[in-house]
Amino acid sequence: MNSPSRSDAVLRTISAGRVYGKGGARVVALDAVSLDFPRGSFTAVMGASGSGKSTLLHCASGLDTLTEGSVLLDGVDLATLSEERLTLLRRERVGFVFQQFNLLPALTAAQNVALPRRLAGHRPRRAEIMAVLDRVGLADRAAHRPTELSGGQQQRVALARALATRPEVLFADEPTGALDRAAGRVVLGLLRELVDVAGQTVVMVTHDPLAASYADGVVFLADGRVAAELRGADASGIAEQLTRLETAAEGAKQAGSPAGSEPTWREGSR
Repeated sequence: MNSPSRSDAVLRTISAGRVYGKGGARVVALDAVSLDFPRGSFTAVMGASGSGKSTLLHCASGLDTLTEGSVLLDGVDLATLSEERLTLLRRERVGFVFQQFNLLPALTAAQNVALPRRLAGHRPRRAEIMAVLDRVGLADRAAHRPTELSGGQQQRVALARALATRPEVLFADEPTGALDRAAGRVVLGLLRELVDVAGQTVVMVTHDPLAASYADGVVFLADGRVAAELRGADASGIAEQLTRLETAAEGAKQAGSPAGSEPTWREGSR
């Protein structure tokens, strides 16, 4: 989310651009996106399918590379890192939670949480693993395998796994997409608590206005550009903004012109 104080931005994208393909197959997924994500903030990223929201998350987290522009993570320009150093950065300073839980079925919850640290050459103490499981309310399920856990519990294990490295930024891509509403609320409440209590920075891609309402602010993308930003809004206000952008995009498509316009910023009310 754009912020008046750039010095406090743990994550910045500067004129970030990402192009796939060439010639007639050329697709502009990101187009000069500049955003600041303050430390200890919770930002939701929304937009229609193909708007660039997942591309933004992948490039900002180092899973993909920009065609132009920069991504700065705590002052480090990701484009200057070798593939080896970029891999280390993702392991040690970035956390990921995806729609699919990606837990290994043969491992217990505790073993799944510890796995990334072990792959990085560390030997995490059991007390550390139990502490992070306790943060997501699953210390009593440490010895259970994924098939013995509900979908919501599995996602909380995935969240604990992401937190085990104490990441600078936690990236969540549709973290409630595979959950029912009740389990989704639990996961979203945990993300909100991580920000409010632990000062974690969270960037979440979602299509759900209710999920986005847990965030401090929402960035809306259209055609790879920042189309609007909304702060402090409830689910209905977020849904209204999303509908407005989708209507504008459809009108522009019928008129045969780009849907992008100057970004707007609005203050919402919870």
